[in-house]
Amino acid sequence: MGQDNQRSGTLMRRLLKRLVILAILAGILGGISYSVHSWWHQRSTPKYLTAKVSRGRVETVVNSTGTVKPVRTVSVGAFTSGPIAEVKVDFNSVVKKDDLLALIDRRLAQAALDRDQAALATQKSDKKRVQALLKQAQNNEDRARKLQRINKDYISDTDIDQYYFTRLTLEAQVELADANIAQAEANLKNSVANLEYTEIRSPADGIVIERKVDPGQTVAASFQTPELFTIGLEMDKHMYVYASVDEADIGLIRQAQKQNRVVKFTVDAYPGDLFEARIDQIRLNSTTTQNVVTYPVIIEAPNPELKLLPGMTANISFQIEAKEEVLRLPAAALRFVPLVAQVRPEDKHHLEVLPAGPQEGAPKRTASEKAEQARNRQRRVVWVQDGELLRAVPVTLGLIENQFAEIVGGDLAEGQAVVTGTETALGAR
Repeated sequence: MGQDNQRSGTLMRRLLKRLVILAILAGILGGISYSVHSWWHQRSTPKYLTAKVSRGRVETVVNSTGTVKPVRTVSVGAFTSGPIAEVKVDFNSVVKKDDLLALIDRRLAQAALDRDQAALATQKSDKKRVQALLKQAQNNEDRARKLQRINKDYISDTDIDQYYFTRLTLEAQVELADANIAQAEANLKNSVANLEYTEIRSPADGIVIERKVDPGQTVAASFQTPELFTIGLEMDKHMYVYASVDEADIGLIRQAQKQNRVVKFTVDAYPGDLFEARIDQIRLNSTTTQNVVTYPVIIEAPNPELKLLPGMTANISFQIEAKEEVLRLPAAALRFVPLVAQVRPEDKHHLEVLPAGPQEGAPKRTASEKAEQARNRQRRVVWVQDGELLRAVPVTLGLIENQFAEIVGGDLAEGQAVVTGTETALGAR
């Protein structure tokens, strides 16, 4: 009997040990399972990237590139032909109006001038000769008529006619001599002008941008006026920047021009300098390149230090509108679109009304629909974290730029965090 009790006690102790071991193992397995579940839940739950609503400056701009050019350039050519005898200026020479730039060999032009002066002197002398003959013919006619009045038999009517028509002939020769003198004077003026054209002079104040001739080079101006120099005018005062602006932005550019907004740009030669300019002109001669329509916009910039040189490339920012100390949110929050599973059930309808991209075969929007869509662009939805899910916050926007957007309506306060993206253990979105 005692042995049976002893055996029963031993069995009970073994059973208790096994139960304790099983309980410990079950606890360990439960803890591991809970840890794994918690780890997996934490790993699969997205972490949201956020940014705060702040106050500050919001500025809308249109970016473009352009080429720096002088306000006006003048091409100086040659009217007469001949070899270049002397060049008075070089590249970058500062010239004033009527300054001598170059000389063409004057010998042929001077010889033509001397010839025409001699021809004019000859015509004047010939006129004096004809005038003397006319005076003599007038005297002969007067004497003959006096003799005929004394006695008709002294001189016949035939002789009277001869004196009369001789005088008329000489009077005509005097008129012809006057015409010859006028022609000779015109030829002389032409020769004087040709001689003056051998002096190539500057038509205005400016800087020589390009010199295309050297001494000894022959200029042939018979068929086409050769270009000898290119002069940039008023380069020390101001320069133009020729920008090509997309048609979608021209309305904004015209608005900036009416408001006399400042245009800012940089050039590669002086990357640390910020140049300011004004919109001078929006030209109507559009250019189409691969179905992209652009318009030339001319910007006027002061250039007292001559830093802006012809041909430089300018990186331009047209300021359309700017506001200071406004409530603003990061533009990245406008681009964030959550998954349906990340949104509260009562806010899922905001995802359904989000504009979808163009789909193949979908009907095209009418002009009225496109205009309405453009007006509704200012009414957007951003997302804030509400526990593990996201809550939609409708907002009305004002100015929109690349980094920030102005908030003019909506349930957002300064310092509040808005979601700009998600980050999981597998990466960021």
